[in-house]
Amino acid sequence: MPANYLVRRHSSTSSSDPVSTPPSTTPSSPRSETTTSYTPVKMAPPQSALDFLDFVNASPTPYHAVANSADMFDAAGFTRIQERDDWSATVKPGGKYYLTRNASSIVAFAVGARWKPGNPIGMVGAHTDSPCLRVKPVSKRSANGYLQVGVETYGGGIWHSWFDRDLSVAGRVLVREGEGNFVQKLVKVDKPILRIPTLAIHLHRQSNFDPNKEDELLPIAGLAEAELNKKAEPEAAPAPASAEAEDADFQPLRALPERHHPAFLALIAEHLGVEVGQIVDFELVLYDTQKSCLGGLRDELIFSPRLDNLNSTFCAVRGLIASVDSFSLDADATIRLVACFDHEEIGSLSAHGADSNLLPAILRRLSVIPASTGSSVEPTTTAFEQTLATSFLLSADMAHAVHPNYAAKYERNHTPAINGGPVIKINANQRYATNSPGIVLLQEVARAQRVPLQLFVVKNDSPCGSTIGPMLSAKLGVRTLDMGNPQLSMHSIRETGGSQDVESAIRLFEGFLGKFGELEARILVD
Repeated sequence: MPANYLVRRHSSTSSSDPVSTPPSTTPSSPRSETTTSYTPVKMAPPQSALDFLDFVNASPTPYHAVANSADMFDAAGFTRIQERDDWSATVKPGGKYYLTRNASSIVAFAVGARWKPGNPIGMVGAHTDSPCLRVKPVSKRSANGYLQVGVETYGGGIWHSWFDRDLSVAGRVLVREGEGNFVQKLVKVDKPILRIPTLAIHLHRQSNFDPNKEDELLPIAGLAEAELNKKAEPEAAPAPASAEAEDADFQPLRALPERHHPAFLALIAEHLGVEVGQIVDFELVLYDTQKSCLGGLRDELIFSPRLDNLNSTFCAVRGLIASVDSFSLDADATIRLVACFDHEEIGSLSAHGADSNLLPAILRRLSVIPASTGSSVEPTTTAFEQTLATSFLLSADMAHAVHPNYAAKYERNHTPAINGGPVIKINANQRYATNSPGIVLLQEVARAQRVPLQLFVVKNDSPCGSTIGPMLSAKLGVRTLDMGNPQLSMHSIRETGGSQDVESAIRLFEGFLGKFGELEARILVD
């Protein structure tokens, strides 16, 4: 695990096995009643759960999640490649590689040493984005003495959960360097600078809370007193400029200090270590500065932002790395692949979403990778179609754990439990792409890896969400199963999951990717 985000450990955990202390009775006097005291039994959460906390705390945006995933692949010996390059001299059987698109989607794969063109590819798909508030292109707002920052809703968030939280900003910034060069830099302001205050109950007696997303979901960034009280000073008349100077100074868009508060820009520049004038543009989102942590009486829970879907992203990345360690590539005739896409929360229809050409283009290139040196097998014109017909995708997105206060909202025989293992998601109307051959395959993997599984369907009178599984299944014709770890408060700024489920998902992905070549040939359905 890269050292850049492994910055702390929880004092509540111990490397030793948890020990249950029996009740003790100590009468204070012969006539006193017996007093019983209990020492809570601690669950030692897996190290992977602690590592996940570090990962999600360091990943407030898809750009950070991809950068931190890339760090894990670098540490595991994967080679970074680029889509724009010719892979024929680079990607070889027995090798491990990864690439990014838009710095917000990442695809990694390990090629079995016995790979042949047209062979199967075992895949795990996830997404890197979460519902959030995004800083508008013109964010400079003020009202009644307050500086405000205009924001735009991204995805289907539970927006009332963003009120009264200590918020900050993170994202990517395009910076001018040298002679006309523009580079991307990631920024994460590690202190609260924004807040969306609720209206006092004395002024709002309604029992429901459904804020207007344009006018009432507007964070304050400070007080405008200094600006409001500043005396107007006459501006000097500008000196006449030559035609050449006017052309050089022409700006197609309004200058950034006119579109955003200068103090806001200065803070971003300070955290980047650049001058404000070097900032050309940015894509910034708001995030909650309260860190992800363990919770529950026995550390069995995770309280965290962005469980949906950084939990699946982290587990997929770690699962691929673990599969290479546990199941040698030397005897593998398949390719093991993980793809984590941006923009799932808004439909995936973008150049770097799951509904783009990203995965199809990569699979086409991988399907014709020549076999190892000395093999007489050459790619055929149907290698791509052959690969798709024998490949399999696990679409990994979080699932709904049963809510104890709203149990009637769940189908009575399908109530997934936190720390009960990954959930297979099924829908007869194909909002999920799961079918019985896929369930058989995953069940065989889970049996070998000793990972419990759960099943979930929605009630007939309830709407059903969806994810990248159905769209990729339809686009590629690849057998697909939708699954994910159970959680509560999905799409809230603060969600709840299970510390044991992190390890379960990693082991499941590890086994699926490592054993897929062996199991694929045993489950034949044409």
